[in-house]
Amino acid sequence: MTIPQSLITPTPAHLAWADCEIGVIIHHDVQVYEPTYHFRKQWGYSPSPAVFNPASLDTDQWLATAASAGAKYAVLVAKHCSGFSLWPTKAHEYSVAASPWRGGKGDVVKDFFTSCERFGIQPGLYASASCNGYLGVDNPGRPRTGKPEDQLNYNDIVMRQLTELWTNYGKVFEIWFDGGVLPVEQGGPDIASLLRKLQPDSVVFQGPPGCNLLRWVGNERGEAPDPCWATTKVLTGDDGTKERIDTAGDPDGPIWAPAESDMPNRDAHLAFQGGWFWRKDDEPHLHSVGHLLECYHTSVGRNSNLLLGMVIDDRGLVPDADCAQFAGLGKAVRDKYGSPLASGSGTGKVVEVKLPAPAMIDSVAIMEDIRTGERIRAYTIEAQTPGGRRQVATGTAVGHKKIDRFAPVEAKAVRVTITRSVAAPAWRSVEVFGERR
Repeated sequence: MTIPQSLITPTPAHLAWADCEIGVIIHHDVQVYEPTYHFRKQWGYSPSPAVFNPASLDTDQWLATAASAGAKYAVLVAKHCSGFSLWPTKAHEYSVAASPWRGGKGDVVKDFFTSCERFGIQPGLYASASCNGYLGVDNPGRPRTGKPEDQLNYNDIVMRQLTELWTNYGKVFEIWFDGGVLPVEQGGPDIASLLRKLQPDSVVFQGPPGCNLLRWVGNERGEAPDPCWATTKVLTGDDGTKERIDTAGDPDGPIWAPAESDMPNRDAHLAFQGGWFWRKDDEPHLHSVGHLLECYHTSVGRNSNLLLGMVIDDRGLVPDADCAQFAGLGKAVRDKYGSPLASGSGTGKVVEVKLPAPAMIDSVAIMEDIRTGERIRAYTIEAQTPGGRRQVATGTAVGHKKIDRFAPVEAKAVRVTITRSVAAPAWRSVEVFGERR
């Protein structure tokens, strides 16, 4: 199929990421063991590495929990804003190598990659280049001293640590830069060149230009805007502390950088540190499975991926209540969308899907073949009811997947009509869901 010259298309890395749909992001840091610590309120102080000593840390348990939720990729926060590193970095002394855990011989990142392979989950890494309490660095990656020599020293540490992470463990599926990266022209490290050299096939959240970019959705509620285009004119370098409303993308945007919808699995206003980290007795703040399913609808169902926070407790495990929550989400998604009543595809501007027998339907999922770009710009969905054809939904952006929900209606067929497109529509599938009899 001919692709118009002006139409932006995804890379193979983008395609693989979109097909994953659900991921987890795993947080575990020194504040789990010293909950009074807050790096921005205690500059010049860092908890001792001796506090990090989980008795039962088990990355297999983490990834089994992720798999139960239907996650196809997992991002480990290898170094958050404290600066404590979950691998034995040679760049400085503040890491698991200085802790009593496994006699200073442990490596959480290595264990994580091994478990990802065991459970068939793609591994990702978060290593903040913008904040480091141990080294006195705050957004957007500048030492608080303001001294040029300290910036150069910090840049060297960042490059050394990223080289370790991107060299020693294998292929990294997704790389996360919370708060973005300080551009080279503003004194930051040359991360883009290192990426191209060591991990060119990774998708990169808020990374430097020229990579397989992902953008922030604009909030930490698991809610993409509607419409949500994969192409954009606006790239983000936010740390998630303030929401923004200019992240819906643009059908004529020059960059393929789809939105990722990240959210904690706990109430951000009531749980510890925005719900991203474990604290004793925070289980009442877990989101309900019903709430998470709604977030699936407003993320995956709006041409985004859902990246769900996973806390690790002071034992080194996903808490039991969280395990049940993740498994409940996986079951809810399977129950609702695992087996469509009918499905089909086609060519041209109209696809009609006939049901085996009349049924009460309440949702339709449309997928484009995004290898040829986002071609669909507007569509309608009609149900063939006993009283005739009835419009049940309209929309604009489709991209990887758009799920339209509507009041249940009895139907024997569904028709999707493209009312506006750029070049010929490229369908992947149309699936119809509802009540089984």
